[in-house]
Amino acid sequence: MAAIKGPAIFLAQFAGDKAPFDTLEGMAKWAASLGYKGIQVPTDPKLFDLEIAAESQEYCDKVKAMCAEAGVEITELSTHLQGQLVAVHPAYDELFDNFAPEHLHGKPKERTEWAINQLMLAAKASKRLGLKAHVTFSGALMWHLVYPWPQRPAGLVDEGFKELGNRWRPILDAFEEAGVDLCYEIHPGEDLHDGATFERFLQEVGDHPRANILFDPSHFVLQQLDYLDFIDRYHDRIKMFHVKDAEFLPNGRSGVYGGYQGWVDRPGRFRSLGDGQVDFKSIFTKLTQYGFEGWAVLEWECCLKDSAQGAAEGAPFIASHIIEPTKVAFDDFAGAGSSTERNRRILGLDK
Repeated sequence: MAAIKGPAIFLAQFAGDKAPFDTLEGMAKWAASLGYKGIQVPTDPKLFDLEIAAESQEYCDKVKAMCAEAGVEITELSTHLQGQLVAVHPAYDELFDNFAPEHLHGKPKERTEWAINQLMLAAKASKRLGLKAHVTFSGALMWHLVYPWPQRPAGLVDEGFKELGNRWRPILDAFEEAGVDLCYEIHPGEDLHDGATFERFLQEVGDHPRANILFDPSHFVLQQLDYLDFIDRYHDRIKMFHVKDAEFLPNGRSGVYGGYQGWVDRPGRFRSLGDGQVDFKSIFTKLTQYGFEGWAVLEWECCLKDSAQGAAEGAPFIASHIIEPTKVAFDDFAGAGSSTERNRRILGLDK
C-alpha cells in the first residue's frame, strides 16, 4: 500500500481577473502558501495554453519549473468544459455554447469537433507534462431521459450509449497512446452519473483500459448513492479523487430533484470540507486499503462559506486524513520464525 498524495487543490473555482488568481504562477504561489503540494489545472487559455502544450516540450518544461519554484506540482489537467461538449443534446445547445469559443456558438457540429480535438490535445499535453491521469466530463445525449416518463422507446438508451461510445473511443485510444488514464467525473447532468451508467459505457468502449473514474463523493450524496460501496465495486477504475463535501436534508417540500430551487434552499447542497455529511475517514481508509496512489484534490464548492475560508481550511483537513500505510503487521511482535518443515509440523503432517 502507498500513501495517498496531497493535499492538492483544483484551481477552476478560484480563477479570476485579479491577482493572484489571474495567472497560473500567481495561483501556484497562492496554493503553496496555504499548504497545498499540488494543483489541478483547468485548461483555460488564461492559465494554461493547451494547444501550445500539446506541441511544445519547452513550454511544458517551463510550466513545470515555474510550479516547482512556487512549491507545487501539477497533479492533472482538466477538460471538464470541453468534455461536456463532446456530447450535447440539442435542448442544451444554447446553454452549453458558453463553454466554447464565441465563433462556434450556434454551430453544434463544429463545436463537437472542436471539443474532441481539445481532448486529443489534452492527451499529448498530459504526456509532455509527465502526468498519469486526466479529468473530464462525458457529456450527455440522454440526461433529459433520466426519469422514465414518458416511457422510453425500446432501444433508445442502447442507441444513446452506442453513440457516446463511438465519440469517445478515438479519444480513449489517444490517451492509451499517451499512456495517460482518462478519468470521467461521475456527475449528475452527465450520461456517466453513477455506476450503472459507467458500466454501460464500458461495454460500448470494450472495457477500454484508459476509461477510468474521478471519484467525488459529494455527487453521490446528492443522488443518495452509497459512495463507500462504490469504492468497493469500482476501485480498480478509480484513478482520481476530488475531496468535496455535501449534505442531503430532505423535507416535505423537496428531495433529490430540488424543486428548481437555488443552491441554498435545495435539500442536497455542496459544503466546504468538514461542514457536510461525507464520511471522509472511511473514504481515505478504503482508498488506502485498495492501493490508490493518486492525489487527494480539494474541489471547493459551497453555497454558504466564502472560498478563501474554504481553501484555507482545505489543506489541513486533507492532510489530517491522509493515512501513512503501515509497513508491519500490528501483531508481528508475537510472531516466530517459519519454515516449510515447521509449518508441516504445526499442521500435524510430519508426525
